[in-house]
Amino acid sequence: MVLGSAITAIAGTDMPKPKVEGASNHIKTLVLGSGCFWGPEKRYEKMAGVIDAESGYADGRGFKPSYKEIIKPSRRFDENNYAEVVKVTYNANLISTETLLKYYFESHDPTQKNRQGNDIGTQYRSIILYSDKQQGEVAQALKAQFQQRLSDAGYGAIQTDIKPLRQFYPAEEHHQNYLAKNPNGYCPDHSTGVTFEKIDKKKVDNTLLAKGKHIVIVDSRSYCPYCEKLKKEVLNDYQGDIPLHFRYADQLQGLMIKTATWATPTILFVEDGEESLGFQGYMAREEFYKALGAFKLGDSEAFDIAFQKGTERPFCKQYDIFKNTPDGIFIDKLSGKALFDTRDRFNSGTGWLSFTHPVKDSVTYHKDLSHGMIRTEIRSKSSGIHLGHVFKNEGPEGQDRYCINAQVLEFKPRGEL
Repeated sequence: MVLGSAITAIAGTDMPKPKVEGASNHIKTLVLGSGCFWGPEKRYEKMAGVIDAESGYADGRGFKPSYKEIIKPSRRFDENNYAEVVKVTYNANLISTETLLKYYFESHDPTQKNRQGNDIGTQYRSIILYSDKQQGEVAQALKAQFQQRLSDAGYGAIQTDIKPLRQFYPAEEHHQNYLAKNPNGYCPDHSTGVTFEKIDKKKVDNTLLAKGKHIVIVDSRSYCPYCEKLKKEVLNDYQGDIPLHFRYADQLQGLMIKTATWATPTILFVEDGEESLGFQGYMAREEFYKALGAFKLGDSEAFDIAFQKGTERPFCKQYDIFKNTPDGIFIDKLSGKALFDTRDRFNSGTGWLSFTHPVKDSVTYHKDLSHGMIRTEIRSKSSGIHLGHVFKNEGPEGQDRYCINAQVLEFKPRGEL
């Protein structure tokens, strides 16, 4: 009883509470605006030390913010409009405020007032809203440093506002993790290319791109989920004979490019140093290969076969070339992936290349009801192009006959693979 009374007595006093050194003080938040919030949210989340990134609205007044409200034409140049921002929660023991804010300045163009690229209006303003005095001091110091870097590079004055945070309003649920929910877009890249640290950039020699056909992918220096998806799902398997190159938007010197390159990825098909075709944003596999087909094959019978399910004439010129080739592999004319082996070729007498089976896992099968017939169509698994048809038990010794259009193939001797 005495002990319990003692505890009660102590608890009722104004004794100072013991301080635990660093307890939760390292968890901080910054609210950052640098244009549309979709891309920055995803990029901040990928930074080591960032705990969470949440899209939202801040620094406005006079109305309850929502996406529908802030994009109204009447608010486009309203100084009381809310800004699109990202609330970044981070562990300051793992990523410093300085590191986070350096990335912030480098990842957009802070010299643009009330806009980023084609996004124009006060909601797209550049703004830093800090939660404690130390963050504000770091932001002001870095702004001054970066201004010098930008001025040396020929840019104007930084327009970034730096203020204490009054209130943050989370954006609607469909705006959270927007890039993950919309996998077929692009990442706006409005960075100036100016950095706090002087980077010893290797000069990129584009002389090679001045001759012949080339594919140029405009990549992002920071994390871009659409770039990574394009590489993983399309480009990493590409083995075609048109060379593939990766460049940043500021590394296209000497090339005649018509398509805007502020979006990543941007896919450029270049011939003799001049753009023939250009596409902004992620391209699915079939879209990429159809564009490549237009670039490589042009308006030809091969393009019609590949993408319109055409059929070449029997005993055509390409068939005559391929029917007696030496030991080797027939490959997809666009992707370069192996499709058929000469060891499985036989003379069917039909006037089309015939094989008993394809290279393992290289083709897909599709029901074809065209021309009043029931057939099985064969497509290349890598590019999706039409190859021909397979006919059951029409090959040697009752094997299947793969009847293939020669014009969508290329040949490589076995030693060159």
